[in-house]
Amino acid sequence: MMNGTPPGGGTRADGEAGDPVGSRGSSARTGHPSADSSAHPLQAPAASPTAAAPSPPATAPSWEDLVTTALLGTDRRAPAHVVPGRPAPVALLDAAAAATVRRRAGLRPARAARRPGPAPADPRPALPAPAARRLSVLLADRSGGAAGGRRGGSPDLMELLPQWLAAANAHGYAAPPQLLPALLDAARGRTDLRPAALAFAGPRALWLARLNPDWRFALRAAPGGGAALPDPADAEAVRRLWQEGLFAERAALLGALRVRTPGLGRDLLASTWATERAEDRLMFLDSLRTGLSDADEPFLEQALGDRSRNVRATAAELLSALPGSALAARMAVRASACVALDRTGSAPAIAVEAPLECDAAMERDGVVAAPPAGRGERSWWLDQLVEAAPLGIWPGRLGGRTPQEIVALPVADGWQGELHAAWCRAAVRQRDAGWSRALLGSPSAPEAGGPGAVSLAERAKLLAALDPAERAVWVAGFIATHGLSEAFQLLGVCAVPWAPPLGQAVVDALNIARDAGSYPWSFSGVMGLAERCLDPAEAVRLEGLLAVPDEREDAAPGAGGYWAEAFQRLVTTLRLRAAMTRELSPPAPATPPPGTPAQPPQTPSPSREAAA
Repeated sequence: MMNGTPPGGGTRADGEAGDPVGSRGSSARTGHPSADSSAHPLQAPAASPTAAAPSPPATAPSWEDLVTTALLGTDRRAPAHVVPGRPAPVALLDAAAAATVRRRAGLRPARAARRPGPAPADPRPALPAPAARRLSVLLADRSGGAAGGRRGGSPDLMELLPQWLAAANAHGYAAPPQLLPALLDAARGRTDLRPAALAFAGPRALWLARLNPDWRFALRAAPGGGAALPDPADAEAVRRLWQEGLFAERAALLGALRVRTPGLGRDLLASTWATERAEDRLMFLDSLRTGLSDADEPFLEQALGDRSRNVRATAAELLSALPGSALAARMAVRASACVALDRTGSAPAIAVEAPLECDAAMERDGVVAAPPAGRGERSWWLDQLVEAAPLGIWPGRLGGRTPQEIVALPVADGWQGELHAAWCRAAVRQRDAGWSRALLGSPSAPEAGGPGAVSLAERAKLLAALDPAERAVWVAGFIATHGLSEAFQLLGVCAVPWAPPLGQAVVDALNIARDAGSYPWSFSGVMGLAERCLDPAEAVRLEGLLAVPDEREDAAPGAGGYWAEAFQRLVTTLRLRAAMTRELSPPAPATPPPGTPAQPPQTPSPSREAAA
């Protein structure tokens, strides 16, 4: 089956009445057992001298009809236009063979178009030859890796492509022109590859994308849809594009301005805000996350009164990320009225009084009045107030305590789960490392959560607020206590390659799990992460685990073989990643052999004219 536009730029005309290929389609053969083995696969069998050939159908079945019949089976749905006396499966194969030829060859003439201009030059340095060969191999594995199934000890090359692209972009290399089509095909199939793949492909990828509809995503991903954006200093060009451009062009312009001149981007949006559609206002407002500062507060305060609830909610979320904003101050007052220190008991505790109502002012500030199913109203309102309040208010409100001391306090009347969960979301939103550290607690705490996290997913979000080194140490401690089975989500937020403490913890845990005599399938995801994230230097430590271990009496059958295969794949992948790094490194300048005398600087010889 083929898809896309055939060579030549024409349009398929399959399934049309009167199509010359389709009208002869029932006589084409596919080489099934009833066909003459000496005949060409697409050659019609010779007509019997005693029987007249049946008339072909006036209209050939469509490709969709053939696919549907093949999926349902000829017992449940007979093919259309079956020749009497021929088995239905044979007739379906004949029709599919003819339809395949028709889809490949049946074209409507394409409209004449102007010859495209030459592809732009890419000024970046050329990719080293070994790295270009490696990229070719990685891209060639695209179809094989997608086929699934057991890989044995072979690395999954397509999973290494993101790392390869990141390293190539870090060196600033240009993509080999002959590999651009395969690179665009890979990016088409995997959206996570697109940013790095398009950055590496450079301007020639956009030139190619204009010639192939399958690669249009590259134009949509490029700033301005592949067109050059005006210089921010050219006020007239910026105004013209903002007022006359397509939505994608305007969104790209606003995004680019927020990177370079955030105030100009905000003022441009404010100039047309009242005339924008609600869905466009929402998308444009989300662009203000880039370069967000206190200078954006007046505009965002205005957006709190927008007609669209989604626009109001986004404006409130952005304002709550500004601790000094008026909205943050209003939320702080509301949250402080609900949470206080109770000194009446034998030990200090936190007392919680959830709000009694959600008034219009709260709704304007982004509080959603209607709770989700199964949630009480007052608990829902409290959650939103505490999440939006600046975390800096709580030490002063709760007796000058540190975040660690605050989360250690008991919470009265069963409100601890709701209060700590709201603080977790506030810490993630405000990227507060101190509160994240306090809510995470010790890595030796139960897997379900620390003082404030109620799930591993929330712990992973809190970890993202810590610096990479501290994050790696915390996850290493978690693995040392709980093993790898529960660590998959936590490992996913750690920087690549994993820091030495984390890499050592992972290898040690794998060794312990191997000696346990079973191969939990939950480890497959962890092994895949290790292939991509372990430091390639760990391959030396893993070499001792490649042999099939002696199976214990209580071991699962075949577990040793699975472990040996998994470790072989892991070591092979780590060595491959090391080779990729070496291939991308620029060649070192040649040094003369030892003992070679230094060449004296050459003095220019006088010209003949000067001598004359």
